[in-house]
Amino acid sequence: MKDIIEIINSMEDVIHGKKVKESEVANAEAELGIKFSDDYRCYVKSFGCMTIGSREFTGISKLTNYDVVSITISQRQYNTEVPADWYVIEQLNIDEIVIWQSEKGEIYQTSPNTKPKKICDSFVEYIIQ
Repeated sequence: MKDIIEIINSMEDVIHGKKVKESEVANAEAELGIKFSDDYRCYVKSFGCMTIGSREFTGISKLTNYDVVSITISQRQYNTEVPADWYVIEQLNIDEIVIWQSEKGEIYQTSPNTKPKKICDSFVEYIIQ
């Protein structure tokens, strides 16, 4: 797996938050009842949350529209076929498409009235596509 920190730092148009303490990551995981994948955990600890161009990625933030906990809790109500160990990494705000990551690191896409579809093997792969 490519180093997610190096990849994000090498990208253009990235705006990110601040580093996050391990205790904040653990609290978010506890609230959701999950464990973040290794690449997402590394990203969150280093950047909090981020945007790349027009793409907005969840993380740990006081802003609810970037906060993985509040967005995941909200989206779980609308996406009942999503397993309990998934969390939202991006809301596309197009046709109600939501991008999720499993604890194993795989990336899935959901939209209304469709089954989840696997689209990538990792967060790193997803952000560089």
